[in-house]
Amino acid sequence: MLKYTEDHEWLRADGDELVVGITAHASEQLGDVVFIELPEVGREVEAGEEIVVIESVKAASDITAPVAGVITAVNTALADAPGDVNADALAAWFFKIKPSDAAAVEGFMDEAAYSALIG
Repeated sequence: MLKYTEDHEWLRADGDELVVGITAHASEQLGDVVFIELPEVGREVEAGEEIVVIESVKAASDITAPVAGVITAVNTALADAPGDVNADALAAWFFKIKPSDAAAVEGFMDEAAYSALIG
């Protein structure tokens, strides 16, 4: 089941890790994505820390860590094909993180709440 942040990220549980990407809404708002800089595997991050840089033809923005934890994997394919985010935002994950607190994901929105947020 997906969870969502107010920063337009989606989270999916994968064992004791969370897979993180941006929503289709965020992808549409950005426009054509041309560059993505991913965090290093093994990096410890705090919730809210800026860890991904994403650039599009319209703007550059940062993606923050939704929870504190350790980055366990990154989607290196996005470096060569950043436009995959526009093609399928749910398939184009950015990173996996092992949360410091497994219950941290409980505070995020479900699909209905996220749909209400974006109107």
